[in-house]
Amino acid sequence: MRVLALVTDAFGGYGGIAQYNRDLLSALADVPAISAIDVLPRIAPDPVGTLPGKVVQHPARLNKFAYSATAFAAAQARRPDIILNGHIYHGPLARLLARYTGSRLVTQLHGTEIWDRLARKHVVPLTQSDMVLTVSRDTLGRLRGQVLTEPDNGIVLGNTVQPEFTPGDRAAARAQFGLGQEQVLLSVSRLDSHERYKGHDRIIRLLAALRAEGRDVIYLIAGTGDDGQRLLSLTRELAVSDYVRFLGRTPYAQLPDLYRAADLFVLPSTGEGFGIVFLEAMACGTPALGLAAGGAPDALGDGTLGFCITEADLPAALRQALDAPRPDPTKLHQAVQSRFGRDAFRARVANIITALQ
Repeated sequence: MRVLALVTDAFGGYGGIAQYNRDLLSALADVPAISAIDVLPRIAPDPVGTLPGKVVQHPARLNKFAYSATAFAAAQARRPDIILNGHIYHGPLARLLARYTGSRLVTQLHGTEIWDRLARKHVVPLTQSDMVLTVSRDTLGRLRGQVLTEPDNGIVLGNTVQPEFTPGDRAAARAQFGLGQEQVLLSVSRLDSHERYKGHDRIIRLLAALRAEGRDVIYLIAGTGDDGQRLLSLTRELAVSDYVRFLGRTPYAQLPDLYRAADLFVLPSTGEGFGIVFLEAMACGTPALGLAAGGAPDALGDGTLGFCITEADLPAALRQALDAPRPDPTKLHQAVQSRFGRDAFRARVANIITALQ
C-alpha cells in the first residue's frame, strides 16, 4: 500500500503536531503492508534530517496553489492507496485527491481545530473519511458532537514519547540550569496570546502565594511567543520576577535534562489536544500535574500516571504535589513506556492499517 500524506509540517518541523506527524509516518514505515510514503509539508523550517525507510518528503509549499498542484502531481504519479489528511484545513484537497485516485481517506485531528463550529467545506471531508484519527478522547467527543459520523470511524491514537526522555543524573541536570536547593516548577509550551488557556498565569499567581508562605519555590517557563511580555509584566506586578525564569526556546537536546531538573512539571491547561509534554516529563522521572480538561487526562492516565485535578482544586493540589515524596523515576518511566512508548504506538498504527485493508 502507498500513502500520500498532506501535512502542515513533519520532518524539519517544530512543535507537537510536527512531532506527532513524524511519529505516525515512522510507524507507518514499519508496517510491512506499507510500501511507500510520500509526505507533502506546507513548512519545514529546520533541517529535515535522515528520513525513515520508505519515506520521501517533498519540498515544502506554503502557497496553497503551489501546494495543491504538487499534491495532484504526486497523486497522479504515485497512485496512492491511502490519502492521509494531517490537518482539517487540508480536508477539501484531500477529499478531491481521494476521489481522483480511488484511495482510502484517513483524517487526523489534534484538538483545537474543531473547538469552534466547522464550515461545511471542512465537515464534508470528515463525513466522507474512511477513518478519523484523534489524539484524545476529548477530541473524539468534540468530533462526534459536531459531525455525524459512524462511531467506529473515529479512533483515538494518542501521542508517543521519544526514547531520549529517560531518567538521568538529576544533580547534574540541576547544576546545568544553575539550580540549588529550591523546589522547581516547570512549564514547557508556547507563550501564545491565543493560547492563554495553558495556564501560566495561574501558576505565577500561585507562586506568589507559595512564596508568601515562606516556601522556597521558583518557576521555570520554557517556550516563546507573543504573550511572554504580558507574563513578565505579571511577575513584576506580583513581585515574583526574581523567582520566575523565562528560558525561551530550549534546544530539543536539552529538554530531557530540563525535565529531570524540575521537582514538578505543571501545565494547568483547559484545552490541550493531548499534552505530549506531560509524557516527556514523566518519562524523565518527574511528576506532572495537569487539569482534568481537554486531552490532558489521557496523557496523565486519568490520574494513574500524574496528578489530574480540577481547576478549583489546583491551589491545594499544587501544594500537595510539592509536599509528596518524589516517585521512583524508573518505575514512572516504565509506566509511561508501557502505555505510550514507541512499541505500543507502532502496534496501534499497525492495527489501524489492518482495519483499512
